[in-house]
Amino acid sequence: MAGAMGFGRFVYTPILPGMITGIPLSSADAGTIAAGNFAGYLLGAIASAYGWAAGRERKVALAGLLASVVLLAAMGLTTSVATFTVIRFLAGAASALAMLFTSTIVMMHAAGRPTIGMLHFGGVGVGIALSSLLVLGVNALAGDAAHGWRLDWFASAAVVLAIFVFVQRFLPRPQGDAKSVAEPPLVWRLPLIMTVLSYGLYGFGYVITATFLVAIARMGNTGPMIEFLVWFVAGCAAAVSLFAWNPIARRIGLGGAYLAAIVVLLIGVVASVELPPVAGTLVGGFLLGATFMVITAFGLQLGRRFAPQSPRRAIAVVTAAFGTGQIIGPLVAGFVAERTGSFTAPSLLAAGVLVAAIALSLPLLRERG
Repeated sequence: MAGAMGFGRFVYTPILPGMITGIPLSSADAGTIAAGNFAGYLLGAIASAYGWAAGRERKVALAGLLASVVLLAAMGLTTSVATFTVIRFLAGAASALAMLFTSTIVMMHAAGRPTIGMLHFGGVGVGIALSSLLVLGVNALAGDAAHGWRLDWFASAAVVLAIFVFVQRFLPRPQGDAKSVAEPPLVWRLPLIMTVLSYGLYGFGYVITATFLVAIARMGNTGPMIEFLVWFVAGCAAAVSLFAWNPIARRIGLGGAYLAAIVVLLIGVVASVELPPVAGTLVGGFLLGATFMVITAFGLQLGRRFAPQSPRRAIAVVTAAFGTGQIIGPLVAGFVAERTGSFTAPSLLAAGVLVAAIALSLPLLRERG
């Protein structure tokens, strides 16, 4: 999870300011590249929801992780926006395959032991934190904005290669019967509809901050240490977020915890652009990290709960809604930021979308357990 997601998917965020300065990239270019990655992730996630890889989960997971290594390195070999977008599209698909099929194996082995699952998904935050440390160190050694961003990508590839070697050694083979069975069509009851709609809006609402937070810090002249800290704090918070929210979900129910986490995320999105730059980006990073993995996990659980006869179909539809929001978010943010000169307007737009997600989530409050 640290390699496929923390680096493979999210390392773009701390490297982006160096690319904007060193290539240079416009805000619209940056948004297009990010949208390409999320489109690839959407394709990989939806494809993974079906049974074509049954019995081959380990091979597909390792192939996705190894592909992430190659694609991370490839980002340092070009300055073409079109090529960046294609590479990140493929990287998104590779991240999805590695994440979902590794998770399938881990969940088989962790049956009845939820702590293992929380540790597993906490790996995303660990990877984010490590990526911020890596970028800080590489940039300090490089001392050259025109080329430091290339070294960031190459160093990230080296780290994920080391992770691949470790995972290849220790990732077990799947347990049990992994054969796919046909599921009936989804029954579109109101709770499932509300979950799909709110989850799609959440995808739009979180992704602008998740993609551009370090760029926001750079535009606020916060300095290299704060740029490092905002993403490091986000990663550390994400690593422990499921442990922190699990007692809350037990107390107020899954639907209530899902809604509460979106409210906390909303506060972080607004804080990132409305508070003074140092405080705003640090608070925004912490609240983003504290919520995005939680909302992702709880939203998928709700989707499965509302379609117990067709859980794979429910995950595919919920993921499609989320992925669509993720794709649109960076495109809109880049376009608006290009014309306004900052990410304030896009972030406030994202906050408005999160308000709508909260409103749609209100019927889910009665979902306990």
